[in-house]
This record gives sequence, C-alpha cells and structure tokens, in this order.
Amino acid sequence: MNTVTKINPTTMKQPTRAYSNGIFVPRNADLLFVTGQLAQDSEGKVVAPNDMEGQTRFIFEQIGRILEAAGMSYDDIVKLTIFVLDMQNASCVSKIRDEFCVNSKPSSSMLGVTGFIKEDCVIEIEAIAAKQ
Repeated sequence: MNTVTKINPTTMKQPTRAYSNGIFVPRNADLLFVTGQLAQDSEGKVVAPNDMEGQTRFIFEQIGRILEAAGMSYDDIVKLTIFVLDMQNASCVSKIRDEFCVNSKPSSSMLGVTGFIKEDCVIEIEAIAAKQ
C-alpha cells in the first residue's frame, strides 16, 4: 500500500459515521501533529463558554486554519482524539465531526475527562494529518 488507506475489516462492525477502524499511513507521507485545541481566541479568552456545539465548531475551524497553514485540509486528517467534560454530548460532537471529516473518516477516540486548563471549556480536540 502506497496511499493513505482506511482499514475496516469486514469481520468487524463497520463504521456508521465519519470515522474508520484504522488508517494506514505509508512512510512517505508528510505528517502534521495538531496539539490539543481549546475554544480560545488569539488572546486566550474562552469562546462560547460552556457551549459544547459552539466550542466544537470553533475548534474544528481552528484545526482547519492549522491544516491550511501546513498545506493540508480536513481530508488529510487520519486521527482525532476528542476530550469532553460530559459524555452525554457525544452525539452533538460526533455530528459536527462528521460535517468536517466527511471524506477523511479518520480513526477517532472520544474520552470523558474531569476538566481542562481553561475554566468554561467543555471540549479539547487534537489531530494527526497525513499527506502524500
């Protein structure tokens, strides 16, 4: 395999949303590691305090700016790790992830946590992108 490939063996439950069970990245790909992003503006002020939908959209837009600066797009995302304060918001977060990652279908994990470095933040997202 010489291209980034989604791995979804037929013997496993097939993904029903914008994610894959595995992603194969060949060694000749350029990798971008995006640090965990919180919903904060350029001055460090929390955007959409305690608003899961608003913060999730803001963070995906921030990740988009980072991808663009590296000459990449959402289609190049191969891994997302999403941290949330309240797992009851999982469907809201997944819906927004699906809008931004409709083509890439990255491997994706969502974990519940007890807090973030910034008060009033309810979500943090980190990403890995690969481009050939």
